[in-house]
Amino acid sequence: MLAVHFGGGNIGRGFIGKLLSDAGYEVVFVDVNDEIVDLLNEKREYKVVLAADQSEETIVKNVRAINSKTNSDEVISAIAKADLVTTAVGPTVLGIIANLIRDGLKMRAEAGSNSLNIIACENMIGGSSFLKEKVYESLNTDQVEKFDQLFAFPNAAVDRIVPIQTNEDKLMVLVEPFYEWAVDQSMMIGEVPAIEGVTFVDDLSPYIERKLFTVNTGHAAAAYLGYEAGLKTIKDAMEDDHVLEAVRNTLQETGAVLVEKYGFNSEEHQQYINKIVGRFKNPHINDDITRVARGPLRKLGRNDRLVSPAVQHIQYLEKNPENLAKVIAAALKYDVQEDPEAVELQEKIKANGYEETMVQVCGLSKDHPLVELVLKNLK
Repeated sequence: MLAVHFGGGNIGRGFIGKLLSDAGYEVVFVDVNDEIVDLLNEKREYKVVLAADQSEETIVKNVRAINSKTNSDEVISAIAKADLVTTAVGPTVLGIIANLIRDGLKMRAEAGSNSLNIIACENMIGGSSFLKEKVYESLNTDQVEKFDQLFAFPNAAVDRIVPIQTNEDKLMVLVEPFYEWAVDQSMMIGEVPAIEGVTFVDDLSPYIERKLFTVNTGHAAAAYLGYEAGLKTIKDAMEDDHVLEAVRNTLQETGAVLVEKYGFNSEEHQQYINKIVGRFKNPHINDDITRVARGPLRKLGRNDRLVSPAVQHIQYLEKNPENLAKVIAAALKYDVQEDPEAVELQEKIKANGYEETMVQVCGLSKDHPLVELVLKNLK
């Protein structure tokens, strides 16, 4: 079995690639990093190490790589032969790789090959659907009909903390023990593959929002409130009593939304919150706050980890999300000069003020109660 995976970075190797290899796939990584591609082709294996007191080391075998910068034809050919295609490249790169995937699927369709699932394993809602949209942009009507018969883009929710790291062994990846990969099987075509560690579900929405409103919201809260407090790392933030309490309080608000909306058991969800906070406190993982906080324009978006749960808190519970409002305010003040989105955000605020910036960036009307709630925290 052959799996083509776009993204040879830490997430690709330490999470998705490892599970695919464990399931018996030959994993072909597609990347533009010359050093990583060359090393993967030289070694044909790499180490994954758990960041835990009881550290475990696993050797991931049966891997190779293709440099999409210099060998696009080889990538296209690999897609034409693949049994599964996955990505972990970051939301902004999906549009860049779409043409390669399109050309690979064209070759596959012309050859009369079997059906294929393409799964975007990204930190975003509807990543596979977005990738499909980009792949289909230049197709004619006949090609669309053919692609719809042969190919599917099931959405997925993925969760594993893989910190920024510098290792002497350039292929080694340090990962946290916890992971979750859920795939919407109702969107799949053909047989559901047997991949241990993947949960195939009929409705992905609860999994997506549970992860987004707990892991992503909690991480963002620790980062923006930690930055506001003058701290440097997530570890520092989680060791700060004030920030830790604020993160917990924020997750109580998002948890209340999830329990109300999806009928999660409140005690079980509290255990999930506790597990997530414990992951943030893992002493073996020490992310820089600026890495976790980067991209505030995206993270302040209407459907993302801060504004969406706050809006739904008002909608479902008819209460003010006081703690989420404080985190949104802290995110609006995030001003790291090395982060292009932070610079752009501050330029918007300087030119238009906080209220108009929230309208533009957060997709809120000026009279939305969340706007006033956040503005109170910015005075």
